[in-house]
Amino acid sequence: MRIAVLNKDFCKPDKCSPFGEKPCIKYCPRVRTGDKTIVLSPDEKYVIITESLCSGEGICIKKCPFNAITIVNLPDPLENQFTYRYGQDQFSLFRMAIPKKGKVLGLIGQNGIGKSTLLKLLSNELTINFGRFGDETPDWREIIEYFKGSELHQYFIDLKEEKTKIIHKPQNITMIPKFISGKVYDLLNKNDIGDQLDQISEKLNVTEILDREIKVLSGGELQRVAIAAGYLKDGDIYLIDEPSSYLDVSERINMAKLIRALAERNKTVIVVEHDLAILDYLSDYVSILYGQPGVYGIVSHPQGVRVGINIYLNGYIKDENVRFRDIPIIFHERPPLESLFDSGEVVFSYEDIETSLGDFHLTGSGSEIHAGEIIGILGPNGIGKTTFINSIADVINTESKESDENIEGKEEYDSQKLKVVIKSQYIKIEDEGFVFDLIKHIKLAPHLSQSYKKRLINNLKLENIRERNFSELSGGELQRVAIAKCLSEEADIYLLDEPSAFLDVEMRLQVAQLLRKSIEELKKSSFVVEHDIITQDFIADSILVFEGIPGLEGKATPPQNLRDGFNSFLKIMEITFRRDPTTKRPRVNKLGSNKDIYQKKINEYYYIPK
Repeated sequence: MRIAVLNKDFCKPDKCSPFGEKPCIKYCPRVRTGDKTIVLSPDEKYVIITESLCSGEGICIKKCPFNAITIVNLPDPLENQFTYRYGQDQFSLFRMAIPKKGKVLGLIGQNGIGKSTLLKLLSNELTINFGRFGDETPDWREIIEYFKGSELHQYFIDLKEEKTKIIHKPQNITMIPKFISGKVYDLLNKNDIGDQLDQISEKLNVTEILDREIKVLSGGELQRVAIAAGYLKDGDIYLIDEPSSYLDVSERINMAKLIRALAERNKTVIVVEHDLAILDYLSDYVSILYGQPGVYGIVSHPQGVRVGINIYLNGYIKDENVRFRDIPIIFHERPPLESLFDSGEVVFSYEDIETSLGDFHLTGSGSEIHAGEIIGILGPNGIGKTTFINSIADVINTESKESDENIEGKEEYDSQKLKVVIKSQYIKIEDEGFVFDLIKHIKLAPHLSQSYKKRLINNLKLENIRERNFSELSGGELQRVAIAKCLSEEADIYLLDEPSAFLDVEMRLQVAQLLRKSIEELKKSSFVVEHDIITQDFIADSILVFEGIPGLEGKATPPQNLRDGFNSFLKIMEITFRRDPTTKRPRVNKLGSNKDIYQKKINEYYYIPK
């Protein structure tokens, strides 16, 4: 099966009319124009032309100068495995995931690949249609018969007869205050079927916010409240979409423990999660979703959690003979020797830091950062990480200003001052304009090499959204733009606050690789605040750990080498990691397992060195 996908961000209505009745007729004479089945994809980013309209010979790509058309070949064997299609020539999902009682199924895949669609099918928000519409739409009898002999057979019988209570924790928890008002306690108490409110509030650290209005909660607080409310409802099937968003490491582990507890109570649990360490910790098995985002998605056969995540990183599913990534992703087991600052060049040194923000007090030990070094910052929410990097920026700006006042010659000043650029936690693009303006700015930057510019634009997939206005971007798209703006600026120190937020697994690892290569190539320095342990492990050369009491006081220790820093942080969190022998990725040990007990005994929380 072959389709032509027209990206509307590239199409120029004044040159051709891909959204009218004569799509690209000026440039593509091989596309018939009388067919009315040309439609927008569900996210309205694509126009999809079916095989009946497209010869697939590449003429569109050669004739249309705007990179508007991509020819996508769908795997032929899957033509009879449609699960759901939104409309004629719209997004299609192939196959189904297989949930099991007493087990946690993890779903991995890019954004726009069908994970949320899959959850809607499992919750009966959408009904399976096998890609058919109108009079041909299947009824419940046909759906149940189709899954006869599989574990999904009884699942859909119970779904039809409404014998199961389904709890669906949505992806976008920031919408909750628009539909629910009142205090946190009232919401949780209303859902407290088993009289567990006090116990769950303590486990998820929501006790102190029970008297707050829902409308004033932060993202992390909303996430914990949403998870608590879902748990207290006591359902049969739990569909949980991105539960770690906005949470720090300790909160993610607490959330994962609670989800594991659901499986131990013989509940059916399906989780979409982009933090691979957390997904590994809470899942019993996984399904990979691959395909073309916005066009089609395929659900892989179930895999064991370790094997499944390794397959995802490798990009090749052996039992299906499908490769969906060209280059495997491999982690380093220890900091690479070539980036350990052989020159010893110090870019910036700072004295002890002490500052207050309302009732919160922050102290930090002085240290230094070297050319090519990335210092990763770890610590719970509300402990002063953002305040710390803002203080670093203030120190640099103050020193540069004082240097400017003491130096008469502008030329001499430029050679001595330091410049800092910040990618903030909460992203807000002040400038009006389009993504192509940013792309143009990057391409014309005289201080960047051509290879650097190409890597920045390609790795962050800016060309895919080049015609979009900044105000129209989603959270993940905005994050990519903010990272590109930061790394394209000329600076000595780059401060990035939670660069993986809102990004899917694929893009998180792309960003991690990009940061790593960028800082090494520029020979500059960076501080990176990040809650995703795997992303931080991939990025950082050194680790700066925060301790204290969230909301009251925080203390920043001096940077330590990668292993000692992680060891110190994980000891505070009371969790241990090990290394996967194949990909070298960090894996969380199950609490109380033999490896967990042994590593705590020998005081090696990060991994056991060879």
